[in-house]
Amino acid sequence: MKYDLDYWEIMLRQNSGTAEQISNIRWGFVKPANASTVLDFGSGVGWFRAFRPRGVTVFTYDVANYPQTSIPEDFVSCDLVCLWDVLEHIPDFSVIDRFLVNTKFVAVSLPIVKQDTDFLGWKHFKPQEHLHYFTEEILDALFKKWLFSPIEKGSPECPPRKDILSVLYKRNI
Repeated sequence: MKYDLDYWEIMLRQNSGTAEQISNIRWGFVKPANASTVLDFGSGVGWFRAFRPRGVTVFTYDVANYPQTSIPEDFVSCDLVCLWDVLEHIPDFSVIDRFLVNTKFVAVSLPIVKQDTDFLGWKHFKPQEHLHYFTEEILDALFKKWLFSPIEKGSPECPPRKDILSVLYKRNI
């Protein structure tokens, strides 16, 4: 998958109808984090920031170098790191290590493989785009390695989406 200007324009056109709805669902889901500073890592076109609540600062980052996606050079920490539909695309998870070390909460949404999934016929089976596939147990084990435990789990985005798990993790103290 080539993440270029054409990709972002397609995403804007295809998803603008549900972007506010999904962003509001996500903000409701992360409410227990009571975050005032947020990093939306893998922010795409920036919907989550665009629909943020008043008083919340959202830093955005994506692989594409667009005006809405940048992390200040002096960025050190935030209350919450969001990985909305991004973890399955990251080739090497070490790129997010520095952000996870300095945060209290992490929110994740991604396609989740269930035991009865017909993997090859699954909507989210995209070998050229999705580099990793997760079960709920594997996802929890990965975040346990980073010293996080789940405090909220569910599928609040379904519908309008399908087979998406959202998890809010809290750093173990």
